[in-house]
Amino acid sequence: MKQLLCVLCICLFISCKNDSKKSKTEQQLAGGPAYVEISKSGEKFQLLVNGAPFYIKGAGLEFGNVAALAEHNANSFRTWRTDNGKKSAIEVLDEAQEYGLMVSMGIEVERERHGFDYDDEKAVQEQKERIKKEVLEIKDHPALLIWVIGNELNLNYTNPKVWDAVNDISSMIHELDPNHPTTTTLAGISQKEINYINERCKDLDILSVQMYGDLPDVPKLIREYGWKGPYMVTEWGATGHWEVPTTTWGAPIEENSTLKAGNYLKRYKGGIAADTLQCIGSYVFLWGNKQERTPTWYGVFLENGKETESVGVMHFIWNGKWPENRTPQIASFVLKGNTAYENVILEPAKEYTAQVVIKDIENDPITYKWEVLPESEEVKEGGDHEARPKAITIDITEEKDGMLKFKSPAPGKYRLFVYADDGFNHEGTANIPFMVK
Repeated sequence: MKQLLCVLCICLFISCKNDSKKSKTEQQLAGGPAYVEISKSGEKFQLLVNGAPFYIKGAGLEFGNVAALAEHNANSFRTWRTDNGKKSAIEVLDEAQEYGLMVSMGIEVERERHGFDYDDEKAVQEQKERIKKEVLEIKDHPALLIWVIGNELNLNYTNPKVWDAVNDISSMIHELDPNHPTTTTLAGISQKEINYINERCKDLDILSVQMYGDLPDVPKLIREYGWKGPYMVTEWGATGHWEVPTTTWGAPIEENSTLKAGNYLKRYKGGIAADTLQCIGSYVFLWGNKQERTPTWYGVFLENGKETESVGVMHFIWNGKWPENRTPQIASFVLKGNTAYENVILEPAKEYTAQVVIKDIENDPITYKWEVLPESEEVKEGGDHEARPKAITIDITEEKDGMLKFKSPAPGKYRLFVYADDGFNHEGTANIPFMVK
């Protein structure tokens, strides 16, 4: 009798264990949460979603075009917060699911540079309680991939207790949600931050790094600084405004859309694709548009929704082939015969000529738009909101085939922008800072 009971118990245990194994897949198919985990084979890390390998081909997307992201064959996007002011987290996840995309969901964590005090235990606990509610609301959504705890919390901070708070939040999330890994993002990468993460954030599953011009250095630095786990690059793209040459009056010189596109491809190959062991994918910045120093600097889309050349690069990266129609390329752009790197200084109310030369692979007919903006005076850090400068009226005397003659405005600091449209939802763009005095 005892032997029979033992056999029955063993059978019941095996049956329950098998049901448990099946339940994650069955639950997901029925609309339950995806089961996301990190696997390791030898020295190679891999992200698995419901048991299948999932290499992140994604973009940062707050308000951008989700349909276009899916159309270009990405598989994921990241956010910076659960409520972006326009859509709730549920609405974001529902839209992602509609297009077959997964979401690394950002969780807003207060920053010391905005005045938060991580020595204030009450405030830290209140933040944790707020985050708990956000997690409970969406933890079982099928489109959820990874929890991203805060954004660039190491930017201009002094109190390492922020990492204790991050670890505490990660531990809480794992208790509430065993199905999804956690990460936090760093602005750049340094030995100090890796030491803090290794010592104080042992509960994190993944490290996230955000790099721009120096992206190709990431694989080497990851190893040099002693991060031995998996990582992803959660922001990368255009050369940062802090990394470029400036004019004599301090205006950072933005690369034109063709230079940017070339750098996107080069940096992806050197800083992401080059690491096949620890890197589990990336999110390009930004699948949308924003004002940061200029309205064209970081978004791979323009304000009117047109695609820049960098979208075509991402299409190539995600598909292994170029899109059928390519964006117009900037061959050259000068004002008064000078490039943006030659400190263009004009006199007021005089006529000057600008000329852009465009190369279009399909020889599509190009239409041009010109705009003059005052140099942005609202300069923030860390991607904080900036207001777009108001365009000024241009006194145009002649305009034809990429050539513009106009009278210079009143004394001040400005930028002349040109947009080249091929009629297929693509625009090449460039700008030249100039001073009138």
